[in-house]
Amino acid sequence: MPYDLTGKTVAILATDGFERSELAEPLKALQEAGATVHIVAPGADPIKSWDKTDWGDTFPVDRSLEDIGSFAEYDALVLPGGQINPDTLRVEPRAVAFVKGMVRAKKPIAAICHGPWLLVEAGVVEGLRMTSYPSIRTDLRNAGATVVDEEVVCDQGIVTSRNPDDLPAFCAKLIEEIAEGRHEDRMVA
Repeated sequence: MPYDLTGKTVAILATDGFERSELAEPLKALQEAGATVHIVAPGADPIKSWDKTDWGDTFPVDRSLEDIGSFAEYDALVLPGGQINPDTLRVEPRAVAFVKGMVRAKKPIAAICHGPWLLVEAGVVEGLRMTSYPSIRTDLRNAGATVVDEEVVCDQGIVTSRNPDDLPAFCAKLIEEIAEGRHEDRMVA
C-alpha cells in the first residue's frame, strides 16, 4: 500500500561530495509520495554531488542550517552518504546539532552508506541495530551500535542502508517510517 506524505516536510542534510543517487532517489521518492522536501546545507550556495567516480550534478540548497529556526519545521531527516559529504558535515557543529535535535525530537531519520557517520558524531547510536558502508562499521561498533550486513535496517525509527544498490528498500522504509510519524518509544538521544 503506498503511503501519502502530503503535509509532511523532510530535510535532506548534505554538502559537497554527497553520492548523487543517495540524494536524488530519496528526493524523488519523497516528492512522489507527496512530501515537501528541503535540501539543507551549511551554506546557501548550490552543492555538488559525487557520481560514482567523479563530480556530478549540482543541486540547489533550499535552506541553510543557520536559517532553520526549529526542529519542529521538519517531520523527518535524510542523511545521504558519499565519503566526502558526511565526513565534512561531522565537523560542522550546526550539522551535528541538527542531527542530535532530530533524534531527541524522536523524528524518523534515514542514513545510507557513509551517512551514519553523522549519527556517530552526534553520539546517538549506542544500543541501535544498524548497517552502513563496510568501511565505517567499526566506527558504528565503537560508538555502541550492533552492526549487521543487511539491505535495510530500522531500529526505533532510524533507518540505515549500505550503499546505492539498497536505495529501493531504503526509500520504501524511509517513507513508511515518515508515515508512522514520531517514534515516542525511542530510547537513544
